[in-house]
Amino acid sequence: MAEKTDWEMKAANLLKAELKRKGVTYAGLVERLAQLGVDEKEVNVRNKLSRGKFTAAFLLQCLSAIGSSSLHLD
Repeated sequence: MAEKTDWEMKAANLLKAELKRKGVTYAGLVERLAQLGVDEKEVNVRNKLSRGKFTAAFLLQCLSAIGSSSLHLD
């Protein structure tokens, strides 16, 4: 079984890949999250993604903010 941190980094890498695929920077993500009523600072987003420590709700908020409607988990 994979370690918890392996799963956390997989989630972070998945989100980073989606951001790159959509051409969205961390600053752009913060702006888009604000439009959804989610108050985040760029440094906090950067730290969450670098540590891989964030909630499923945050992941869904980010995916919604950047307009991702489907994910490939492989």
